[in-house]
Amino acid sequence: MAEGFARTYGSDVITACSAGLAPAMSVAPLTHKVMLEKNIDLGDAYPKSIDMVSGGVDLIINMSGEPMPINAGLPVEDWDVHDPIGEPEEIYREVRDEIEQRVMRLVLAMRARKPPASEGQSASAQVDSRSRTPRK
Repeated sequence: MAEGFARTYGSDVITACSAGLAPAMSVAPLTHKVMLEKNIDLGDAYPKSIDMVSGGVDLIINMSGEPMPINAGLPVEDWDVHDPIGEPEEIYREVRDEIEQRVMRLVLAMRARKPPASEGQSASAQVDSRSRTPRK
């Protein structure tokens, strides 16, 4: 769920890759269903092992409820989120909504840290060079 929300809401500041300490064989059908209610299609997403994640990772969000077994020297943010597996559909919705809120807060925090596109450019690059007379 978190990866789906991050890709949908924060692709400008987050490259999400979901992985777990003990991944399941597939994404639960109820997970697909409740995410489609938010117009997010998880498509062919599948649970991956944390060993399958490679590349430049800047932050680990740990929702396992367990301490991270490895110390990758990366910041870890622990989210205490209930695992809805085996629970009724309504619990899936509650967990989905909680994850959505957490991801949105993360996206907003990341956007606040991202420098504006004009930062670092010279002042002349920000001037309107179309030579129009300013309106009064």
